[in-house]
Amino acid sequence: MQNVSPAAPDWRAEFRRLEGAYAPATIRSYMTDVAAFEDWCSAEGSVPFPADADTVCRFIEDQSHEKAPSTIRRRLYAIRKIHRLLDLPDPTHNEDVNLSLRRVRRHKANRPRQAKGLTHDFLNRFCDTQPNTAIGLRNRALLSIGYELLTRRSELVALRSDDLEERADGTFRVLIRRSKSDQYGAGRIAFTSRQTADLLRAWLEVRGPEIDWLFCPVYHGKLIDRGLSTSTVRWVVKQAAKRACLDRADIDAFSGHSMRVGAAQDLLKQGFDTAAIMRAGGWKSVNVLARYLEYAEHNVWA
Repeated sequence: MQNVSPAAPDWRAEFRRLEGAYAPATIRSYMTDVAAFEDWCSAEGSVPFPADADTVCRFIEDQSHEKAPSTIRRRLYAIRKIHRLLDLPDPTHNEDVNLSLRRVRRHKANRPRQAKGLTHDFLNRFCDTQPNTAIGLRNRALLSIGYELLTRRSELVALRSDDLEERADGTFRVLIRRSKSDQYGAGRIAFTSRQTADLLRAWLEVRGPEIDWLFCPVYHGKLIDRGLSTSTVRWVVKQAAKRACLDRADIDAFSGHSMRVGAAQDLLKQGFDTAAIMRAGGWKSVNVLARYLEYAEHNVWA
């Protein structure tokens, strides 16, 4: 009787179980990393599900030639997650796997790349470069809100009209409902300045009440009823840096995180302590914030 290999499990279907419990971006990342592992196993003639520790070690070693340690670690988490979802023995806790990952991290030790801070001086310059169009009005408000609320890109594009409450002094109280460090949506409260509130009102007058998203795409002067993508935030920052005629190296150093980085650096220069800055930006890890503040600390003590 001819032996028949067991059918490969439908692992993609298993990730549907994560819906609602994990952010969509996290699920997509898991699926991309597991697909990379499956493709590698296919090319190597190895069994991916269940994988053994030796297969995972060889995968880690092969990935280390091109991928950063952070990417390899993320892919290891994805392999762990899919084995658990498939109710298969988890090979990732084997000590040889841990040693392989440590070798990669020691061999390719590097500091995380730090986005250039979009400080208040840059904010003014970037806003001044915006055209007097619907896109320009949106971008001024977006840059200012992102800076003053110390938002992550995902938090910024998730804002809706219901998250705003206009106050008697002309400013806005803003509810940031969910973030990377607040997966259960407890939310945090932040406040705008009068200047940013004025920019926001100018944009809302153009956007109108029909669109619920705070910031929406504008194509050929027409407003689209959906939220922005996080990549659009990065594009807005990069384009503003180009319009401000900055050096190419500075333009490349700016990212969608730059508003959050720059605001934290400014708060430190103004005398706020780390605990206050962590509360303002919703940080849970002091180590992450410390990287943001390194350059600001140099300027404070220089």
